Amino acid sequence: MSKLERFFAGPELPSPCLAVDLDIVESNYRLLRESFARTAIYYAVKANPAEAVIKRLKALGSLFDVASLSEVELCLSLGVAPQHISWGNPIKKESDIGVAFARGVDMYAFDSHEELEKLAQCAPGSRVSCRLHIDEGTDSAVCPLSAKFGCSPITAEELMVRARELGLVPHGLSFHLGSQQTDVESWEQAIAVCAGVFRRLRDKGIDMELLNLGGGFAVRYSHDVPRAQAYAECVHTSMRRHFGNHMPTQCIEPGRSLVASAGWLRSEVLLIADRRDRAGGHKWVYLDSGRSSGLVETVNDRIVYPLYIPNHEDSAMEDVMLAGPTCDWSDIINDGVLRQVPTTLKSGDHVFFTHTGAYTTTCSSVGFNGFAPLESFYI
Repeated sequence: MSKLERFFAGPELPSPCLAVDLDIVESNYRLLRESFARTAIYYAVKANPAEAVIKRLKALGSLFDVASLSEVELCLSLGVAPQHISWGNPIKKESDIGVAFARGVDMYAFDSHEELEKLAQCAPGSRVSCRLHIDEGTDSAVCPLSAKFGCSPITAEELMVRARELGLVPHGLSFHLGSQQTDVESWEQAIAVCAGVFRRLRDKGIDMELLNLGGGFAVRYSHDVPRAQAYAECVHTSMRRHFGNHMPTQCIEPGRSLVASAGWLRSEVLLIADRRDRAGGHKWVYLDSGRSSGLVETVNDRIVYPLYIPNHEDSAMEDVMLAGPTCDWSDIINDGVLRQVPTTLKSGDHVFFTHTGAYTTTCSSVGFNGFAPLESFYI
């Protein structure tokens, strides 16, 4: 019996709830650390900002990528040194930049002229990295990020020259190839583009130090995905090919790949209704957790979490549609994907969504339809 199974077999727990095995988080970090031996790791706090997760990763030597002032303050409150924090979100409130800079944070990402001017005003002399827009290969990611963020290589060069004029330190470039990026070769083209920008800026007297390779390393949900070593091998080969003797320092920003597999979300069956008497109908299983209470990533079938349903091992299986408890037409889990459950499943039974350690508690509503936010435990 696994640690998570033992935990859920213990005293009565609220439902729904999430439990995260910190030993699995540590194991995932160590695997990534071994694969990317010469690369700094900045945990993307947004994936799961639980204090227990941050404390465990801090003890292992992780650095931290933040997306808001609240995440800055959370990390600092847990003893993370400000020089170990990178504010990787290129969209920031001006006053928040000033507060973070006053607290000692001096590493920021940007991707526009206006953001650069804000940084020069509120964080003078800080290290700045320009985020590039990378189109090539992003269509193989479950959640592409290229539409919202990033500038062209030509604009990046102009911005880094302007950063120097403003008294900032042109520190490096960053990119992100999308969440759940399953094509390891996508990094090849992105690194080639970045190497060109590094080279042209070096010719202008700007010798940058850092290349941020982003995150997006895939987690196995319903399909096999590349191993951490496969990503690392592609990155290392591409870096040698395109940078040669002018190798910058490298960092990565994993989030999902560190915490997702460590979590189980337990839901209770509230109702089983047979809708097969209507055109195109199915049997429906309604749970006390849905899109508003931890399972938002099932929207558009982006993530199909594995199911674990104990105490029905000898039962036949049937296809059903899963839905959440709210009085909201869209609260359907993986709408369009039928899931197999035991024919003996009944109201009051528990269903577990595994690999739910990322983007569940943070994407749970504060009280939609009066349902409480998702409770969580870290063991």
